[in-house]
Amino acid sequence: MKHSTSEKSCQLCGLEKLMFEPPPIYCTPCAARIKRNSVYYTATPPDRQYCFCIPCYNDACGDTIVVYGTSIPKAGMKEKENNEETEESWVQCDKCEAWQHQICALFDCRKNNGGQAEYTCPKCYAAQVGRGERVPSPQGAVLGAKYLPKTILSDHIEQRLFRKLKLERQLRARLQRKDYDEVPGAESLIVRLISSLDKKMEIKPRLHEILQEENYPSEFPYKSKVLFLFQKIEGVEVCHFGMNLQEFGSECQQPNQRRVYISYLDSVKYFRPDVKAVTGESLRTFVYHEILANWIFRILQISRVHKLLHMGMSTIERYLSMLRKAAMQNIVVAVTNLYDHFFVCSGECKAKVTAARLPYFDGDYWPFAAEDMIYQLQQEEDEKEWHKKGTIEKTITERAIKASGQSDLSVNAAKDLLLMHKLGEMIRPMKEDFIMVHLQHACTHCCNVMVSGNSWVCKQCRNFQLCDNCYKAEQQREDGERHPMNQKEKHLLHAVEITDVPGDTKDKDEILEFEFFRSTEHILLFCQENHYQFDTFRRAKYSSMMILCYLHNLTPRALTLTCYICHRSIRASQCWRCETCPDYDVCNTCYQKDGRIDHPHNFYNTFNDNKKALQLGVMQLRKMLDLLVNASQCYMDCEYPNCGKLKALFRHGKRCDIRAPGGCFPCQKMWYLISLHARECKKSDCSVPRCRDVKEYGRWQRQILDSQRKVVVMDMMRQRTAQVA
Repeated sequence: MKHSTSEKSCQLCGLEKLMFEPPPIYCTPCAARIKRNSVYYTATPPDRQYCFCIPCYNDACGDTIVVYGTSIPKAGMKEKENNEETEESWVQCDKCEAWQHQICALFDCRKNNGGQAEYTCPKCYAAQVGRGERVPSPQGAVLGAKYLPKTILSDHIEQRLFRKLKLERQLRARLQRKDYDEVPGAESLIVRLISSLDKKMEIKPRLHEILQEENYPSEFPYKSKVLFLFQKIEGVEVCHFGMNLQEFGSECQQPNQRRVYISYLDSVKYFRPDVKAVTGESLRTFVYHEILANWIFRILQISRVHKLLHMGMSTIERYLSMLRKAAMQNIVVAVTNLYDHFFVCSGECKAKVTAARLPYFDGDYWPFAAEDMIYQLQQEEDEKEWHKKGTIEKTITERAIKASGQSDLSVNAAKDLLLMHKLGEMIRPMKEDFIMVHLQHACTHCCNVMVSGNSWVCKQCRNFQLCDNCYKAEQQREDGERHPMNQKEKHLLHAVEITDVPGDTKDKDEILEFEFFRSTEHILLFCQENHYQFDTFRRAKYSSMMILCYLHNLTPRALTLTCYICHRSIRASQCWRCETCPDYDVCNTCYQKDGRIDHPHNFYNTFNDNKKALQLGVMQLRKMLDLLVNASQCYMDCEYPNCGKLKALFRHGKRCDIRAPGGCFPCQKMWYLISLHARECKKSDCSVPRCRDVKEYGRWQRQILDSQRKVVVMDMMRQRTAQVA
């Protein structure tokens, strides 16, 4: 406040104009990031936006630019300069008429309909409470992180984290010769799983073509999860830590069976208290490591964890220290890297060096690089370069062919081996960045994880063990080729039955779907479009508050119910439901009326039971999606009582002038249902209106995101290679 010397300054922070960090802009064709203050061209056909850097614009012959099969005329493009800045918005107190930044005031601008929302600044609010003119809001009036649905995973991580924090605080107090309450401890921590979805990942076409002889699958099913850590600071819950997970269960085919991938992990620096833990690291780092270790402990039923983290070396070292700690606690079996495990056949390993063994994850580095390398090989072949240098097989060294264990290679097998050679050369200088963690022991010969049958262990050699199949093959070999190789005296192998690995890895947590939190890309886009940034503490508080607001208020569009009495829309989290009748839902207003409700059965409310409200909402959403298909095919009086409502939504959508982007609630609800349906629809001739358009837009958006992600990942790898060099 001592800096607040001007009426133009914010009455809370004392500063005047504050600018947001500008969001990145990417060229649509080449996906390169357009530099600040650089000129670029933009085109905005219906529902889409294209940006073109100067090289792509100049390289395009003719009057159009073709992007993903769509021709964009140059005449309709606008020239822009990437120097736009966005100022933080302001809000004026209705009592004292002072101006404040909306971020400083924690003002939810979504409720400011047409600028008519009433706002009282913190100073006036406190003065009113002091004079008895206003009663402070009760605890829980604002739905925070603890009111988000709990899951088995979040409860497990929270409980183990709290036990470890209590033990750490006791040890710290003992070392400092103080009482437990005299040393600061981490408080008000909340772990929540905010997204848990079943997804399928399609294999890129060029790689799938060269691996077809290996019976390589065309897609991999997996569970996508997003986990957040919140901490209440100064009365506001701040998001400190988040990670995006891909879990591949026992039902998935090899090479992804029983694997887990951490596709994104990030944290901010505002954790309280800012003290060192008894282990010597900061308490913040201690908490983040414990979350990771507890998550790994939870998914021990899945045989392996892969953590491919493209980060700076200091960050890699921090997480390696966490993994070493997990190894000391017997949570993990071994820590290695992608290169040493899949690209090098050392010792008595007899596994084939092939891309068919590499775990294939959504957004990972090597699938992008592999597609480019295969394309380059194909280009060289098409241009007859191979005839000058010899066949593809001859370009592979004899040493590489010997390592592959094959003497007669097909064209695809030769491409596969050459691809592994090129990938290995690219990954080897920075192999330590590709962390890979084993949660179960792997067979020394075939390198597959042993999850059933027997493990044949050598008591004389450390870490030598075979699966049942490799043990049978070992018994049929000549003495010179049996373990240990190149030694006259052979070792006996003893059978150890594997009993601690469950056969089924099905996730018991329920499906959690929030519109803007389906993946890392959706979260980043959502934050960029709304300027939810974490570069300062005040912005971190505001951004976290708005994220929680969206998480608690995304239900009106998707999970709305209808009051049986007044027929108004109500949220699944704010209704009274009959314990007997499946669709008898009543709003709180009708339920509280005199005389209550003339209904013979008992009711229960969902006000304080978010899990039950979520189950109710998801069940209602499934009904709405089934009803959507029915309404698109029904042309007469229907037995479904709500079919007419869906048809009315279709008619409304045709004549509405406001539309969903303008804030029309019926249009938003209709588009949300159609987009959810299109995400799962596989029919090419679907009867649901605009389903085909939504699917086409989704494919276009995925292509854009994949291209941008590819460029970002490749840039990071180039920078990392330069650092290592």
